[in-house]
Amino acid sequence: MRRTLQSVLVVMLVLVMATFVQAEGFVFMASTIGPIDSGIVGALEDQFEKETGIRVRHVGAGTGAALKIGEKGNVDLVMAHAKSLEEKFIAEGFGTERIPLMYNDFVILGPAADPAGIKGMKTGAEALRKISQKGALFITRGDKSGTHVAEMEIWSKAGVKPAGPWYVTYEKGSLGNAPTTRYANEKGAYVFMDRATYLSLKKEIKLVILVEKDEALLNYISLIPVNPKKFPRVNHADAMTFVKWLTDPAKGQNIIADFGKDKYGAPLFFANSREWQAAQKKMK
Repeated sequence: MRRTLQSVLVVMLVLVMATFVQAEGFVFMASTIGPIDSGIVGALEDQFEKETGIRVRHVGAGTGAALKIGEKGNVDLVMAHAKSLEEKFIAEGFGTERIPLMYNDFVILGPAADPAGIKGMKTGAEALRKISQKGALFITRGDKSGTHVAEMEIWSKAGVKPAGPWYVTYEKGSLGNAPTTRYANEKGAYVFMDRATYLSLKKEIKLVILVEKDEALLNYISLIPVNPKKFPRVNHADAMTFVKWLTDPAKGQNIIADFGKDKYGAPLFFANSREWQAAQKKMK
């Protein structure tokens, strides 16, 4: 019932905000929830509006749901982090291209006592396989969000189809990574989560990072403009102005590279646009 109510509220918000789509000087974006919860989406939107006068507003949803919103043509831009779903979205003509923006990484969190004995394992697949073998309590979002899709890809690498009383889908998982992490913390369970969420909650939870720094756990976040040929009413011009600003090494990318350093001692995300990568190569 709660998930249904949340879905209805998201749809209502999209329908209200969609009346602004095609309005000059206004960009409406569907964004995966993690970057919103971290505060970086708001910081980027606010600075862009100060510099250009173009307002950007967003609706938050798991990547799967955000792309579904884009399929209706009710937003100008999508921020997502599930490559397979993004490529399908573009192949079906709903989006124009995947534009690299930033990345962070996923980690496997768990209680310090580590009943499954996964601490320090080199790969996420190895760790998840051990958790399943031990039947240790594991919480999943289970909502086809980018985080859930990434988790399932690691289970696949592990050769495991997770099921059983030890593998619990959080009924409010669609609310995002932070609520899911808090629930896993409450239950003393393992959870597959992005590092930015962990850092933002570190002072209030007891869960710790047990497995990290596996290349397969990198979490790439992309921008996808909604296709104006399929949806002529979208504000493609201003959306692309926003995209150009976000990917500019001296503007959006610079904010991303520093975001979180003052509060957490490390950035929550790493700049990753093509322009940023080219600028870094020139500096070497």
